[in-house]
Amino acid sequence: MKDIIQIGELSIEVTRKDIKNVHLSVYPPDGRVLLSAPTNTRLEVARAYAISKLSWIRQQQTKMANQLRETPRQFIKRESHYLWGRVYLLNIVVDEKSRVEIDHKKITLYVKSGSNKEKREEILYEWQKSLLHTYIKEVIAQWEKVLGVKVNAYFIQRMKTKWGSCNHKLQNIRLNTELVKKPKDLVEYVVVHEMIHLIEPTHNDNFVSLMNKHYPNWREARVELNELPLGAEEWGE
Repeated sequence: MKDIIQIGELSIEVTRKDIKNVHLSVYPPDGRVLLSAPTNTRLEVARAYAISKLSWIRQQQTKMANQLRETPRQFIKRESHYLWGRVYLLNIVVDEKSRVEIDHKKITLYVKSGSNKEKREEILYEWQKSLLHTYIKEVIAQWEKVLGVKVNAYFIQRMKTKWGSCNHKLQNIRLNTELVKKPKDLVEYVVVHEMIHLIEPTHNDNFVSLMNKHYPNWREARVELNELPLGAEEWGE
C-alpha cells in the first residue's frame, strides 16, 4: 500500500513493508523521496519522521542537483570516454572492418568511410556490452557459490532509473549498461546487491544483515558509485 505525504512543495512516497524500522531514501536525478515504513505505521507518524529529516533530504537533493555530469558524447577523435573507471581518449580510424581496440591510453574505433555519429556510437556500445557481459558472468559465477543462489538469467540494458533490478520470482537480474564505465569493484557491488535480493526481495533488516555479512563495505561502495560523474542520461543508485 502506497500513500503520498505532501510537505510544502515536497512529495514523499510512503510504502509499507514487512520491516522493523523506517527507511528514508532520496533518488537521483531529481531527488525523488521514498519512505519505507513497517506495515502498521500510521501516516501521521511517517509524516512526523519525514519532517524531522527535512534538512537531510534537502542536503541530498542539493548534492544530486550539483553532481558532475558528462556532456553528450559526439564520438570524435580525442574525445574522452570512461571504461572501468578510467578515462580513455577516442581514436577514429577508417577501415573496411568495423571493430574496437584498446591500449593503456586510448580506445581505437575502426569504422567504415562515411560513418555517422549514430553508427560509431552503436559499434562502441556493442563492444562495451560484450566487455560487461564477460565480467558479469565471472562475478555471478563467483557469488553464486558464496551466496548459495542460482541466477536463472541476467540481462544488460539501458536503464535510466536504476543500476540494477531483481525479479525474485523468476530468479533473474537486470543490470545497467552504464556500469561498464564504472570501476569493476563497484560493478561487483551492484551485482551482489541484486543477487542478495534473490534471497531477500526487500530492503529490510534481513537484507541489510546479508549485505553486512557478505559485502561489509557496501555502504562505501554505494556512496562512491553515486559520486562518480554521470552520463548525459544516467542517474545513479
